[in-house]
Amino acid sequence: MNLTPLGDIVNEVWGTEGCPERNEMETQLKEELHAYYVGEAIKKARQAQHLTQEQLGERIGVQRAQISRLETGKSVITLPTMSRVFKALGITTAVLDLGAIGKVSLW
Repeated sequence: MNLTPLGDIVNEVWGTEGCPERNEMETQLKEELHAYYVGEAIKKARQAQHLTQEQLGERIGVQRAQISRLETGKSVITLPTMSRVFKALGITTAVLDLGAIGKVSLW
């Protein structure tokens, strides 16, 4: 049996570390992962309040389908939209941690 190391396969498919194609793919994956985590936070907060996607959508003036796309990470969420969603869920403050340069209050 001949086994190929996973790193070799990744390099073959996405290119070697540091090449533009690989950097672009890794950036896209990070963005999708962040969208997923934000979506999961929205879903968890909505479900904790026993709200349907439709009810949350009504609170912020969007269709149920938009809430579904946000919760599944299929739609990029802007800060203004994130603010409206979380305020509608009763989350009145949010802070962005910028590491060494400090924290910024989002709303």
